[in-house]
Order: sequence, then C-alpha cells, then structure tokens
Amino acid sequence: MMPYQVLIADDHPHARRAILEILEDDNLFSIAGQAKNGKEAIQLCEELNPDILLIDIEMPVMNGLEATKIIKEKFPLIKVIILSVSDNVGDLFTAIQYGAQGYLLKNMEPDDWLQYLHSIVDGSDTITRNLAGKLLYQFRERDLMNTPEISTLTAREKEILLLVSDGLTNKQIAEKLYIAENTVKNHIKHLLNKLGLENRVQLASYAVKYISN
Repeated sequence: MMPYQVLIADDHPHARRAILEILEDDNLFSIAGQAKNGKEAIQLCEELNPDILLIDIEMPVMNGLEATKIIKEKFPLIKVIILSVSDNVGDLFTAIQYGAQGYLLKNMEPDDWLQYLHSIVDGSDTITRNLAGKLLYQFRERDLMNTPEISTLTAREKEILLLVSDGLTNKQIAEKLYIAENTVKNHIKHLLNKLGLENRVQLASYAVKYISN
C-alpha cells in the first residue's frame, strides 16, 4: 500500500519539524511538502495534490480556516485536518462547516495524533470526545440541520447513532454490540446516505438532536 501524502502548513518551523517527526515514525504517511501560510498551502495543493493537509489555524498572509474553505472547494478529495493550540468551539465549528475532516490539538500526545490520523484515513472520522461534545452542542444551538424522517431508521441504526453521539469509535461500538467492526462501518455509510449527511460529526449531531431527546 502506498503511503498517504501529507502536506504540512504551519508558520513556525519548529512546529513543522515536530509534526514531521511524529509522522516519520509511521509508514502509513509520507511528507509531500511544507507551507508557511494558507496561501502557500493552496499553491502546494495545486502542485502536489496531497492526500492529507495538516494546517494550522493562526498563520500570516492567510489563516488556516480561510485556506481550508478555498482548498475544500477546489480539491474536495483532500482530507483537511485543522491544527490548533486551542479547543475554541467557534474555530472547531467553522472548520467543520468549511469541510475539514478533523481538528487536532497541538498539545495532544504523538500516539494520539497517529491514532486520530489513522481513524481519518480509514473512514472512522473520529474526533476527541471533549471537542465532540462542544461541537454537538454548537450544532444543536445553531439548528443547522433539517429534521429528517425518524421512521426511516431501523432500531439497530438508532442504536449505533446513540453510540456515535457518545463518542465511541467503530471498534468500541462493535465490541459493545457484539458485531464486526466492518458491519459498523457499513451501517454508518448507509446512515450517511439515508440521511443525506456528510460525515460522522453530523451523524452524532443528528443523534443528539433527534434520537436521544
């Protein structure tokens, strides 16, 4: 299997080096390039077409959120992970709204970084539990989602949705329900298609808003 090509965008060279060292320990990832600001990140996405973009929020010339919006419009297949030193819910919400697949805190342990990135590339699309709770609350408050038909969901689908909203990974859901992890993944894919949602975060928001109440 070819490694995933990763573009790192951060204005601090020490931060870029630290990220590079984390990823170098995992054969699943390879560094495609490095950018010092959002504008450079856009240019390098055009030149290199990476699989994953790790992009800092606070950068000169163009910040990470602005760049993410442009990149996801131009290159929707690139998985964008926002990097930040803060778990500000407003930034998190905006990042997901602009199409980012995830949000990593810089103070997380390297092993947590790698586990998180693995979950992104294998389709688990998980988010740290504390951040997930804040994001789900924000989704509920802003009422961005249209109410779907509850009657279209099976009992098993509702059960899985509730576990997603609790922050459980696919593996944890599988263990709890005594089913295969691939079965969980298939259920989640079907739910996304059935409800017209884009990712796991929106599924969790749906569960909190329409199932668990």
